[in-house]
Amino acid sequence: MKDAHVSKTNLSNSTPCFSALSSSSSNNSISCSNSETDESPLSSQRFSIQNVNYQFSTKCISMPNSHSHRSLAVLSGHVGPVSCLAVCGEFILSASQGRDIIVWQKPDMRFFAKFGHGDGSVKALVSIGNKVFTAHQDSRIRVWKVSRSSENVFKLVDTLPTTKDYWGKFMKQSNYVQTRRHHKHLWIEHADSISCLTVNNGLIYSGSWDKTLKVWRLSDLKCLESIKAHDDAINGLAACKGIVYSASADGKIKAWGKEGKKDSHCLKGVLEGHKDVSFNSVVVSDDGKWVYGGGSDGFVIGWEGNGSFENWKLVSETKAHNMAVLSMCLMGGFLCSGSADKNIGIWKREAFGKLCKVDVISGHEGPVKCLQASSNRIDGGFMLYSGSLDRSVRVWWVPRNNNNAQVEEENSPATLSTLNQSIISC
Repeated sequence: MKDAHVSKTNLSNSTPCFSALSSSSSNNSISCSNSETDESPLSSQRFSIQNVNYQFSTKCISMPNSHSHRSLAVLSGHVGPVSCLAVCGEFILSASQGRDIIVWQKPDMRFFAKFGHGDGSVKALVSIGNKVFTAHQDSRIRVWKVSRSSENVFKLVDTLPTTKDYWGKFMKQSNYVQTRRHHKHLWIEHADSISCLTVNNGLIYSGSWDKTLKVWRLSDLKCLESIKAHDDAINGLAACKGIVYSASADGKIKAWGKEGKKDSHCLKGVLEGHKDVSFNSVVVSDDGKWVYGGGSDGFVIGWEGNGSFENWKLVSETKAHNMAVLSMCLMGGFLCSGSADKNIGIWKREAFGKLCKVDVISGHEGPVKCLQASSNRIDGGFMLYSGSLDRSVRVWWVPRNNNNAQVEEENSPATLSTLNQSIISC
């Protein structure tokens, strides 16, 4: 196994619209959650750390004109550009277009395990309980289970669609759909790269470049629905309170949900962005009230909803970056955006959903493809993890009160020292 290299640094100063559809309308990307299953989540206490050689650097990363965030670590070891991240309890999972998935252990971000070789470029991943779902360029979803007895800690246990699902459908011609000229697939199969995944209410949703949204049941991994969702590739998914939002290159974000006691999903509404602009990512607040889409023109557009999908209104239209917004994540009242311009924007959600610029984080040498955040008790800030096409994962500490960041640094040396040591020490 190739050694993973970790470079860790000291703390340094371094006109859109919404169209609602009636309830009768229909149309044929790691978050980590433990509520969907009784199985225990990933835990670092189950396994011993593997022996890995580390290379540490005492050189600080210089961040001109920025005094609020802190660069804590640069994690390298991927053989390809980093494509997706997931925060899962005591672990951070990062995957790349080089087909490898690396598990890092918090808080010191030690290398823990590596898996997924040879299974196709990884485009998205989610974790639920003791299972990890990875979406690949070969149009398959792979299911990995934490194994206590196997040397390969993450053991491949299934591939979606499952063999059982295939056997139940392949004999009937009515189960086949034409994906392109002279080519047919079973409706349970994706016909192109799977670009995004999300989990909600016992279901896992997959979005693909084939323009479809598929719904899978977590309990038996059966494909329940295939929805012809968009007129172009689906690039991002987000879910909250039974509603799934799909962001597409067709410039629309669509909301999908079940109607009454029906088992199938229907189209609840459409959020439209700028003309001829692709949506690359979408996020939704925990209460489901705010939805934000990141566009290929560098804008982040936000909407406020009332829960009925009838009176959504545009609340913010922010030029966040000079190039395309590729990724976003929410942490409390903050929105973080990653861009093709290699920078990360930190935004505060103000009254009525408007975005106020707080900071710009630079350091990556390539476009920022993925972002994840986790809360941190130290100094009231949060940890931000970014993955880039430069093949690295970077770890940042972002204070929630940026206006007092310099005062906190001067008046709370012990607190910041504790944060620094939790990352630097092994």
